[in-house]
Order: sequence, then C-alpha cells, then structure tokens
Amino acid sequence: MHDLEQHLTAVQPLLDRWGYGALFLFVFVEGFGIPAPGQMTLIAAALLAARGELSLVAVLVTATAAAATGNTVGFFLGRLGGRPVLERVAGGARLARMEALFQRRGGAVVGFGRFVDGLRQLAGVAAGSLGMSFATFFVWNLAGAIAWVGFWGGGTYLFDRDFAQIAAVAHRFRLAVIAVVVVAVLLGVRWLRAGRARPAPTRV
Repeated sequence: MHDLEQHLTAVQPLLDRWGYGALFLFVFVEGFGIPAPGQMTLIAAALLAARGELSLVAVLVTATAAAATGNTVGFFLGRLGGRPVLERVAGGARLARMEALFQRRGGAVVGFGRFVDGLRQLAGVAAGSLGMSFATFFVWNLAGAIAWVGFWGGGTYLFDRDFAQIAAVAHRFRLAVIAVVVVAVLLGVRWLRAGRARPAPTRV
C-alpha cells in the first residue's frame, strides 16, 4: 500500500498538468517496451475520475486506445527489428521462457499477458518477431486492452483506494484472475455470435 501511494504521488502532478495526454503517453510507450508507469497512471487517473476531476469514460477510452496502439507499435517493431530488439530488452533466459510460452499460448499471451509485468511491455514485440498474423494479434490485443483497462480503471473507480487491497489479492492469485477474465471474454464472444446467428423475426 505504501508503494502504491508513492507511485500515485509521483504520477498525479503529471495528470494534473497534462491530463489525458499524460495517461495516453505513459500507457502507450509502455506497450512497446519503454519503462513507464502506465498502470499506475491509469489507477491515478481513475481515482481523479472518482473525485469528479476527470471523466471516467474519457479515462477508459484514452487508456484502451493507448494500450492497443502501443502494443501494435510493438508488433511492427517486432516485425522490423525482430529478435535483436527482444534480446536487448528481455535478455536470454527471459526471452527463452517467453518464446516457450508464446508457442503454446500465443493469443492468450498477447491478450491476457497484459496483466503480467514484463509480458505487458513485450508481448506485442514478441508477437511481431515470432510471426503471429496481424489479424490474430489485433483481436487478442484489443480484447486484452479492454479487459486490462476495465479491471484497473473501472475497479479503481468503483472501489477507490480500497482497490489496492483487491489488487494485491489479484496479483497473488493472478493466474486465477486471468482465467476468470478469459472465460468472461469467451462467454461474451459466444453470446454475441449467438445473437448474430439468431434469425430475424419475420414480418407479417
């Protein structure tokens, strides 16, 4: 909790001065491997929204756009620079673990790796360098951005600073949290597909 307060104190003056621009910048650059307090800035922005100083809708839309586009930049950096970029940023052992995980669960790594430090910053670069199709990347990247922003931004807005305790539990049991989020997204996709498949009512 003390660390959270320190981080929030550090980023809040930037939000006070630059508003949504600071939120977009930090979340955006974090998405392609540049160290930045993207997640903390999102939490701080949601706290300001809870106090009425920022618009919650604008915070969520800005953060989602920044997260999705940041990882997309990472994807194309991976395509252009590929492995040398990953080796420079991740290092040998960490890169080997990432490659093994990516080969087994590439889409899920892009989508829900956003909840894991390290994967959040490098999943897009890895997807591009390891040859994932852009269509697959786009779908999982957008789903992950929405889920991540909804969890941290929406959760902070609803529970205010008490969300720090919830976040601590979520971090401890992050695999279970990610599994729940994955199931929720898959059920949502299935529901949308079922709605589209339903025949339109006939007019008499």
